[in-house]
Amino acid sequence: MKEAYFYCSLHLNKTERLLENLKGIFLINEMTTLLITGTDTEVGKTIVTAALGAYWQKYHSHQPLGLMKLLQTGEGDHQYYQRLFADSEIIQVVNPLCFDTPVAPPIAAQHEGRAIPLEEVWQALVSLQQKSDFVLVEGLGGLGSPVTWELTVADLAGEWRLPTVLVVPVKLGAIAQAVANVALARQYNVKLKGIILACSHPISKHELTDWVPMELIQKLTGVQVLGTVPYLSGIDNLEELAQVASNLDLEELFP
Repeated sequence: MKEAYFYCSLHLNKTERLLENLKGIFLINEMTTLLITGTDTEVGKTIVTAALGAYWQKYHSHQPLGLMKLLQTGEGDHQYYQRLFADSEIIQVVNPLCFDTPVAPPIAAQHEGRAIPLEEVWQALVSLQQKSDFVLVEGLGGLGSPVTWELTVADLAGEWRLPTVLVVPVKLGAIAQAVANVALARQYNVKLKGIILACSHPISKHELTDWVPMELIQKLTGVQVLGTVPYLSGIDNLEELAQVASNLDLEELFP
């Protein structure tokens, strides 16, 4: 696998203050990490991440996996992962930074009188990479969601060189969301590995064909659609989650 020295610093000329504490050189392997982001919040990122984790646990049972929630506001994803993989001997769940207020991180931090020390997030990611054969990182909100007053998820994905998969919800308007978010990813030099379609409620075959035509989305974005995650009435069945992931084009995501 190709390893590369990466200067963990952001372009300071973009804003007055862009993570001065994140300076230094780290040896990382870009092929051992996957960021799962989406077009918006509540689009299926957590289910996709859980499904990938369940698949890894089933078929890579002797290889340690790191699972990280990039940053969390309110309760939810991190607690779900802890419960889902509580009995796993190979999956380590990490959430390096969280806020109680369930709103955008800069607003949550403002309400709680706290800073957003992204150096802690970076250090947690590097540590997890060193202990794991692969790391799944679930983003927050959508690709354009703010992480700080200056940075979005797209900033971090591009500057931290995180291979990324984009989750697009199966609904009317999904095509435009996919096109807009892929354009945003290219603007920030995000390496998109593919698009995953996700159903948050039962969808008919007719709706799936009309709302998210794969060929059209691929033609408009130039990004491969890796498959569809169906609606799941329950999200705690590891076997079912692993089966969902097995129907995706995983060769594009896993080494």
